[in-house]
Amino acid sequence: MSRTRGSATLAHRAAAEGVGTALLLATVVGSGIMGERLAGGNVGVALLANTLATGAVLVALILAFGPISGAHFNPAVTLCAAWEKGLPWAEVSPYAGSQLVGALVGVAVAHLMFDLPIVTLSRHARSGPSQLLSEFVATFGLLSVIWGCSRLRSSTAVPFAVAAYITAAYWFTASTSFANPTVTIARSLSDTFAGIRPADVPAFVAAQLLGAATATALFRWLVPSLPEVAPEVVGRRLERAS
Repeated sequence: MSRTRGSATLAHRAAAEGVGTALLLATVVGSGIMGERLAGGNVGVALLANTLATGAVLVALILAFGPISGAHFNPAVTLCAAWEKGLPWAEVSPYAGSQLVGALVGVAVAHLMFDLPIVTLSRHARSGPSQLLSEFVATFGLLSVIWGCSRLRSSTAVPFAVAAYITAAYWFTASTSFANPTVTIARSLSDTFAGIRPADVPAFVAAQLLGAATATALFRWLVPSLPEVAPEVVGRRLERAS
């Protein structure tokens, strides 16, 4: 395999996406389980624990894996990056496939850490117009933050901006901000605090992709030079870190 973007091959970058996504899901699901167990029935406290853990791990993971793969951890981000020529279209499938495998592994690991069955289909209903609007807004905002920060040609602010946005969106959206098709699919296999019914997944994913595409189209208009900075999306590439 030929080497691209510094010394990171596609295999390296896909592996980074898989490992990072696994750690993200282990955190989202695991902190939800821990928060619910310790909250004594107080859903607000459980959500706060889930939120803080997710925001913190996003900063750490983007800083760690951004120099290798860009730290997308999200097929909506990957698709929009390819749309803006920040990633070759041929690399979308390896990225998305690794993200999905990593997400499923992350959920399984979280379950095992808390002595639960590896897979438990969620019964947590998340349906209706308000939930779908929430996912559109959550993903629209996420891509807006990414594109808005990437145009600065600096990776230093992006991990903190993304984590801050997701932390806030946990609380201002009715859906608690999944904002990620792979995360949504994986969380349908966890009948825990962070779960979502499998039947609700397709509509969530559609709303997320629409939100991501709308934000990208908006920023293409707001920032005509967006394709020039798209390679900087989310994390600084390896050759710029050297």
